Amino acid sequence: MVDVVQHRTRRLALRRAVLALAAPLAVGLLAPVAPAFADGEGHGRGGGGGRPDATPVATSVGTGGAVTSVDASASQVGIDVLRRGGNAADAAVATAAALGVTEPYSAGIGGGGYFVHFDAATGEVTTIDGRETAPAGMPTDAFIDPATGAPYRFSPELVSSGVAVGVPGTLATWEAALDRFGTKDLKQVLHPAIQLAKHGFPVDETFRSQTLDNKARFAAFPDTAELFLPGGDAPQVGTTFRNPDLADTLSLIAKQGTHVFYEGPIADEIADVVQHPRKDPASPLPAPPGTLTADDLAAYEVIDQAPTHVEYRGLDVYGMAPSSSGGTTVGEALNILENHDLTSASTGQALHLFLEASARAFADRNAYVGDPAFVDVPTETLLSQEFADARDCTIDPDAASTRPVPAGALDAEGCAAVASEERADTENVSTTHLSVVDRWGNAVAYTLTIEQTGGSGMTVPGRGFLLNNELTDFSTVYSETDPNRIEPGKRPRSSMSPTIVLDDGEVRFVLGSPGGATIITTVLQILMNRIDLGMTLPEAVAAPRASQRNAASTPAEPGFIAEYADDLAPFGQVLVPSGDLLTSAAQIGAAATIEVGDDGVMTAAAEPVRRGGGAGLVVRPAR
Repeated sequence: MVDVVQHRTRRLALRRAVLALAAPLAVGLLAPVAPAFADGEGHGRGGGGGRPDATPVATSVGTGGAVTSVDASASQVGIDVLRRGGNAADAAVATAAALGVTEPYSAGIGGGGYFVHFDAATGEVTTIDGRETAPAGMPTDAFIDPATGAPYRFSPELVSSGVAVGVPGTLATWEAALDRFGTKDLKQVLHPAIQLAKHGFPVDETFRSQTLDNKARFAAFPDTAELFLPGGDAPQVGTTFRNPDLADTLSLIAKQGTHVFYEGPIADEIADVVQHPRKDPASPLPAPPGTLTADDLAAYEVIDQAPTHVEYRGLDVYGMAPSSSGGTTVGEALNILENHDLTSASTGQALHLFLEASARAFADRNAYVGDPAFVDVPTETLLSQEFADARDCTIDPDAASTRPVPAGALDAEGCAAVASEERADTENVSTTHLSVVDRWGNAVAYTLTIEQTGGSGMTVPGRGFLLNNELTDFSTVYSETDPNRIEPGKRPRSSMSPTIVLDDGEVRFVLGSPGGATIITTVLQILMNRIDLGMTLPEAVAAPRASQRNAASTPAEPGFIAEYADDLAPFGQVLVPSGDLLTSAAQIGAAATIEVGDDGVMTAAAEPVRRGGGAGLVVRPAR
């Protein structure tokens, strides 16, 4: 691995911020790994859930394989698969299926995602694009209210509607991943999730609060209210939440295959719900219908494509290519930072450059990135060092730029920029990510989502899963110059950034995060923290975050403002609190990461605090 220059003064300053956020981390490093389970009964979600005899840990160190996710039960499912001889792909799919049970407002078979895989035997990184797609009959004015001629309000009309539902890609992703990389079949890897849905898991504060945050939306749809609002209230903390309908649905898929979802009765039921939302007549929620059909489901296919790739400090960084903007935007920002010696810079200087690089990468993302099947995305240019150098020369190392900054000119030399439209980004923060490395050195970074917390709010009757509202990631106002405009059959642009970093052909880091457009800055900041600023991986994950996305001011977590506002003030960087300081909306991201050392020892580091805390587990913990 590249040498990391550690400066004691900066490291102590950074550690003060880390300790404020990650008080439980030291305990987590020494806590025992939750024991494996056979029947899936009684497992909890998040950092606060789990069996009475299982202590969720944010970070574990050891060998034999590693799994990290936001949920203790899901991480344990993945570890059990690795212990029983499964590989990284097997464990990733099993973990994702479990997340669909315990994190139903963030993931599930009603959504989609991006799967990045490293094959240790061949040294090849490949990807599966399982992003949701717009129906074939979706008009370009789908987000316009025909009654008024004006755009639907993003909330509540658009997010809770049939018009926002894209064709789900999650099951097709699982099938493709197992067929190409796995050693287990779908029936085997779905079994733990089926048991988890059948027997239930303890409700924690995160699950209850997310339900209450969506109470008005969920109450508008009787099928959703019956499942998630029994008796008119969110499940109480400490009670057991069971989803027998989902257990039956997953069992049916395990027995008959994914065609029962894409071409069988479930497809007809999904289409019917989208076209005729089942809404309580007493609810004021408009819930406009969509155009998705059973034929759209039957026609769905995942897309195989090459990953994005840049070199950073001698490491090979691989990510997800468009339709995701994650790989190109993270890659471009890293290429800009490559020109600067961050290890020798002051804390303020390093963070100033991080914010300025991110602003430029986002300007270019917004101007040029969309679904490459519909848009000529200049991926090669955006990832070139020459383009990054041209963008870097627009950065004043001593002063913040006036933002938003214009996009870079693709065919010009020097520091040329082009006029670009400023567009609102409607991508929601609720998603989930998992990282896996197995004993053979294979690795998976997988980010999956149903978009909004709770997706569209619509549950397929008797099936136990929520449908996504992923099409709200399209620009709300149609423009011929917008690469992310609505088009039939198109995949909306995403910020999901599953990332695998190789060092001399072997896995060094696997990482990703939820968080909408803040996913990109979260992944970028963790890499900078670990590679340049001398933090350990757990410190890099726990450290307070900021997210500059080409805006006049930079949203930042309270801890970031408290620790770094004075350092950044001389550069003119303006920090504003992210979200509501009284809720988890103030938190940026919820990363799940793994590092493999030169000696093969793995560090599985999940969030110690954010989103209730995650679980990083290894097969054989170090003593």
